[in-house]
Amino acid sequence: MAGFTLPHTLHGDGPHRVVAVHGWLADRGDFAAVLPDLDAAVFTYAFVDLRGYGEARDAAGAFTTSEGAGDILALADRLGWHRFSLIGHSMGGAVVQRVLAAAPDRVRRMVGISPVPASGMPMDEATRALFTAAAERPAKRRAIIDLTTGGNRPDAWLDRMTWRSVERSDPKAFRAWLDSWAGEDFHEETEGSPVPALAVAGALDPAINAAFLRGTWMRWYPAGQLVELPHAGHHAMDEAPLDLIRTVEDFLRADHV
Repeated sequence: MAGFTLPHTLHGDGPHRVVAVHGWLADRGDFAAVLPDLDAAVFTYAFVDLRGYGEARDAAGAFTTSEGAGDILALADRLGWHRFSLIGHSMGGAVVQRVLAAAPDRVRRMVGISPVPASGMPMDEATRALFTAAAERPAKRRAIIDLTTGGNRPDAWLDRMTWRSVERSDPKAFRAWLDSWAGEDFHEETEGSPVPALAVAGALDPAINAAFLRGTWMRWYPAGQLVELPHAGHHAMDEAPLDLIRTVEDFLRADHV
């Protein structure tokens, strides 16, 4: 789609520029709980909607991590941002690693929040069926959110997260994105990158947890760091927003020392 610009919200006016990318289950509203308490004097954040989500819900596209990376780089060019840091949640973690692969000289620092690794996410038959059905069946999305946050979150929160996911994503795009983030392995394109790379894991997440990230993220990035949040699962922005902000912004600020 020639001339396409990712819908985005700018927050802050600091000199350190950061692009934040949501996960598979939500649009840029995924970051709403952390927005009021971010350091707007040090950072300028761009929160984006990937194709198929939010204000880009009806945008045409291939709905792949590589296309998403290209869209992010195009937006950075439009904003006049030559160098910037990246934050990606879940699927967005794979997208930001694609940005690193495509333009390593432009990335200052990279953060993955429960990030899908650059090797993809192999699934057994039952898990694959659950995730595939989630495109058209909200109850399956709710089951995924419940499973990945430890199975003990309030029903009202699970309902709200599910409603937001359904309302802010296109089912066909949602389904197409699954094949890309889960099925593609491009880790050889980023392995050995010297870019400082923080992975934030939630202790309540049974899938993308600290042990999993030690075998993926931490093996591939020599300047990698890993922090586990004890009271969060897969959705740390909602589950432990203040802990997440402190962890992420302390890491990003280290670039200024």
